Amino acid sequence: MPHPGVSWQPQGRPATQPHEYIRGGTTKILILFHPATGQVRLHPATRGTNAILHPWLRERLSEILAELPPLGSSQDVAATQAAWAMWQASLTMPFTLPEDLPPLRLLLVWDNLAGHKTPELVLWLCAQGVMPLYTPVGGSWLNMAESIERVLKRRALDGQHPHSPKEIGSWFEQTAQRWNEQPTPFVWNGNRRQRRRRSGGDQTHWLGGSGASTHKPLRRSHSAGSDKCQNSQQMTH
Repeated sequence: MPHPGVSWQPQGRPATQPHEYIRGGTTKILILFHPATGQVRLHPATRGTNAILHPWLRERLSEILAELPPLGSSQDVAATQAAWAMWQASLTMPFTLPEDLPPLRLLLVWDNLAGHKTPELVLWLCAQGVMPLYTPVGGSWLNMAESIERVLKRRALDGQHPHSPKEIGSWFEQTAQRWNEQPTPFVWNGNRRQRRRRSGGDQTHWLGGSGASTHKPLRRSHSAGSDKCQNSQQMTH
């Protein structure tokens, strides 16, 4: 059964690249996305190895934690343990939490990759009050970062012909900077929200690439002649 896509071509006539297109390499885009505000932190890189991802992730998360409201002087140990345990209650493969846990400050949702489960990194996250939550294998649509990546990619590259990975990364950075000037918050479009939407109580607009939606439609740009487009804080990567 056909599904909605970017474009459809007649059988036997696949889409082709224009003569201006030159395959001069690829670039990796590292993204941290805050659905509640729509703010995105982005970094282009030549590779996405742990040696590149982990230092960048630690630096960005440290900045985000520093911007959060300060904690109160009194901390309830039992409440802290309960907050961490609550987010592990429904996980099919929970990891062992350290005994000495700080207050839970941030939820980090990301893909189920081996590099994301490095013990050194997971222990660092827990020590900072960051709870890593892994999407199931083959469940990338549960990660809202999939949607924002698709939006930024179309706005940065559709109708354009970059000639180097550096140029691709620069265009992504410029697009993310403009997006953050007037970001669009994302909401989870799960079964409960869909039922409210069918009853007319919640009007949202679907986003491609994940199970996310927005309360207002994203404006499409036609300048290039093509289709552009919890109790704790939550980030998706």
